[in-house]
Amino acid sequence: MAEIELADGVAKLPREEWNALVGDASPFLEWDWLASLEDSGALRRDSGWAPRPLVIREKGRLIAAAPLYIKANSEGEFVFDFSWADAAQRAGIAYYPKLLIGVPFTPVTGARLLVAPDAPPAPPGGPPGRREAWRLQLADALRQFCRDNGLSGAHVNFCREDELESLGRAGFLTRVGFQYHWHNHGYECFADYLAKFRSKRRNQIKRERRELRAEGVEIKVFVGSAIPDELFPPMFQFYLSTIESRYWGRQYLDYSFFELVRDRFRERLVFIVAFQNGEPIAGTFNVAKGDTMYGRYWGATRYVRFLHFNVCYYAAVEHCIDAGLARFEPGAGGEYKQLRGFDAQPTYSAHFLTEPRLSQAIQNFLDQERRQAGATIDWLMQNSALKHDPAVESSSESD
Repeated sequence: MAEIELADGVAKLPREEWNALVGDASPFLEWDWLASLEDSGALRRDSGWAPRPLVIREKGRLIAAAPLYIKANSEGEFVFDFSWADAAQRAGIAYYPKLLIGVPFTPVTGARLLVAPDAPPAPPGGPPGRREAWRLQLADALRQFCRDNGLSGAHVNFCREDELESLGRAGFLTRVGFQYHWHNHGYECFADYLAKFRSKRRNQIKRERRELRAEGVEIKVFVGSAIPDELFPPMFQFYLSTIESRYWGRQYLDYSFFELVRDRFRERLVFIVAFQNGEPIAGTFNVAKGDTMYGRYWGATRYVRFLHFNVCYYAAVEHCIDAGLARFEPGAGGEYKQLRGFDAQPTYSAHFLTEPRLSQAIQNFLDQERRQAGATIDWLMQNSALKHDPAVESSSESD
């Protein structure tokens, strides 16, 4: 008989059992990342985050789970529902607390309904396919928990497309957004990547790289165990500099988180750091797993023209090509990424609203938003900065 419960946090669960569910999925789902967020104090009730992973056990063994948080606000989610909360308030509906299934402060697509590869068959009466059956068990448990506890709903952010189908069968509404991602189309060097641009854009990228070098800035990449301990303090300062430079910035992490991932998660990290006169002046904190690298935090303690584009995008792309990586996801937002060869890719989330009136209103909104998102993605792909016809204006010039 399967037992379903909310645990007291990922950090309280056995590391090996949790990671067995994650397998090859997103690195941000791994115990080392999620437990470090908890242990560093980034996830607290007074900040609106209460980690309560939903777990299913059978005969004491963890066979399915979802990274679940009870939220008292909508901050740090990147799938924005502030207008929904306002509409609920005007209608006299309590929107908070709510359930959030995802990774805190991390707009990266990944599995959200985790199932052990060798999970036993689900209870009788379920659909064929044990993975699908356990996903539906998790989705039903989310809905029931909302109803039993008077919560407004459950929101599954940045889920995979196959999970979206399961959640749709369980009555969740579909939301579509988009991000700008880079894909490796068989490039052997950065010059191959430049050759995919039309001449005006290609020359602009070359100029941006050339002018940074003229300022005496050198960019270096440090991977995994090769990242020296002394780079973690400046990387934290870079993170803070970005928050302090934006009026909407929120500091969710303190230095203890950087220390924890240094000790627990270093093999997944890729630091790209800009030096001027031997001093680190800017950097990006990236995470890599399998064939993909993910950009997380960027910052600079000194302004140099074109520094951001070079560190965050050009150096990252060059590293991905050299390392044979297939994809680079630099994070949410930033239309300027499209001009630098990052094309629009859809992202998905799924939403269950307990109150029928609110659910219907949000469904109407999402129907329109999906059409608009689809049209925008189509337009962006048709107007990609990259040439889709290799016969047009081919170039193999070196940078």
